[in-house]
Amino acid sequence: MKTEEAAQHDLEQAVAVVGMSGRFPGAPDLDAYWANLRDGVCSLSEFTEEELLADGTDPSELRHPAFVPVQGYLADADRFEAELFGFNRTEAAALDPQHRVLLETAWSALEDAGYAPLNAPSRTGVYMGGSSTEHALAAETDQALAASLGAMQVRLLTDREFLAPWVSYRLGLDGPSMMVQTACSSSLTAVHVAVQALLLGECDTALAGGVSIGAPRKEGYVYYQGGTSSPDGRCRPFDEKAAGTVPGSGVGVLVLRRLEDALADGDPVRAVIRGTAVTND
Repeated sequence: MKTEEAAQHDLEQAVAVVGMSGRFPGAPDLDAYWANLRDGVCSLSEFTEEELLADGTDPSELRHPAFVPVQGYLADADRFEAELFGFNRTEAAALDPQHRVLLETAWSALEDAGYAPLNAPSRTGVYMGGSSTEHALAAETDQALAASLGAMQVRLLTDREFLAPWVSYRLGLDGPSMMVQTACSSSLTAVHVAVQALLLGECDTALAGGVSIGAPRKEGYVYYQGGTSSPDGRCRPFDEKAAGTVPGSGVGVLVLRRLEDALADGDPVRAVIRGTAVTND
């Protein structure tokens, strides 16, 4: 039996997941994502040559003998309710799809936690990971875009370093706001940083997660032996047949609070984080 003191310590050192939202290939929300996992659905998409050409794939790439026409495709990644977040038409067109999707997902995560997105608790921090994108790279050399918005504004709208700050700014969140970059583990590392911030009292609520949308279109990839990609367009994690990964897009955001506070305020506790750690393999 735990002593009352030990039980109180466990309570004080735990963090609750009180809200969450996500969009993934073949799953526009978490209910669909769970159904796909439960039913063993493969959510990777295999595209026809016509689909790939229509979305801009170079014909010479299609003829490459190691080309694999498969991707974890995120539908509607280029759609955005710009007015809801205070962007005009020009800004919305320039805004990187990662920013658009992350803003919408952060909004719905707060709603899932029972908060009005524009009236979230004070001292809410934002900790996010993000990817480099073709959209951002193209924007760097778009002279017409720079002339209409200014080079600095273009960078603010496209660079991944501003993913978390945009969420904080547009949703009126006044806690710490930072990007976390550890390559493929960025989202989970962001959760670790958010948990530590909560336990240290740097914020009282935290949004943590990440987004990766390299390009919001249908595309495949060329397999190179010795690389990280799968030769057959199939991803088999933890399986003896695993041979590589498949590029894809997605976004996920958690709303975190100290467990003690969540219980006191009657928040919907979806899960409890008892501990986190960061290593390098």
